[in-house]
Amino acid sequence: MALLEVEDLSVRFTLPGATLEAVAGVSFRLGRGECLGIVGESGAGKSVLGFSLVNLLAPPGHIASGRIRLEGRELTALSERRWRGIRGKRMAMVFQDPRATLNPVLTVGQQMRETLRAHRRLSRRLARKMVLHQLHQVGLDEPERQLERYPHQLSGGQCQRVVIAMALLLDPDVIIADEPTTALDVTTQAELVALLIALCRTHDLSLIVISHDLAVIQQLTQRVLVMYAGRVVESGPTREVINDPQHPYTQALIDALPQMYPPRAPLRPVPGSPPAPGVRPTGCAFHPRCRYRVAADDDLRRRCEGHPPALIPSSGSEVACHWVAQLIDHEMIHSAQVHDEPLD
Repeated sequence: MALLEVEDLSVRFTLPGATLEAVAGVSFRLGRGECLGIVGESGAGKSVLGFSLVNLLAPPGHIASGRIRLEGRELTALSERRWRGIRGKRMAMVFQDPRATLNPVLTVGQQMRETLRAHRRLSRRLARKMVLHQLHQVGLDEPERQLERYPHQLSGGQCQRVVIAMALLLDPDVIIADEPTTALDVTTQAELVALLIALCRTHDLSLIVISHDLAVIQQLTQRVLVMYAGRVVESGPTREVINDPQHPYTQALIDALPQMYPPRAPLRPVPGSPPAPGVRPTGCAFHPRCRYRVAADDDLRRRCEGHPPALIPSSGSEVACHWVAQLIDHEMIHSAQVHDEPLD
């Protein structure tokens, strides 16, 4: 049994006169000790998916359909009181902006002790000992001194380490890290990536990393979901997806990386812009930006524009693309014809 199972999850925002679908039919499994990446441009639905996994969607957002199971236990129907027994203790979240996460009028020590005492009955002395231990674990310099400091007195990297330490305080099974390296310098990013890898190994943590940075995803994760317009368009082992991308969107993301070109060569950004949730195209949402649709025949173009593609196996991954499905069909027909040829 997988530690975390998400099945056909859809998240909607009900507004006056409109209902917007931010996440549409997402499914995946997360094993114990596994690291899963979720990538895509801004507006793809990555963060909304992360918030829904720990029931932190703010109204008018809500889970419209689907299931979330933790070790077989269904979570979507739980009351907020029961969620408090899971959020933090079984599943924790590291938010994108650590400074916005931390309370500016409380010291680091006060905030971390409050986190502990909200879930456990501990003496002040034991709580302090546990807090110091976690700050040591995340490699924060002079943790005794940092306990008495306020968030504005810490650097961005130090704040992120404090937030990670807070997420680890209650020894959760799953940590969801939403853009954990955003706005950090390259050196600090590398340190945090190494820290997360070490924590996963020493704590047997399952980690979900939400990011637009494919380099971070490649270093941290074993599997990856590529999201576009609220849907998973490709999923599979991280190494295979990045080295041999199947979906045109995944290919475009990788082609846009600066390191793919020699110095001074022009970059190749993904053409166009992602669609807003309320104005998504029919069919495959990526078709207005897809380079293969231009060369497609009329039948394939009609399918791209009229019917959302389903995920199908392709080269070790799963991909939702009519163009890839057509290539697979042609290969199967060709293979059958070759095997049917009479021997000389």
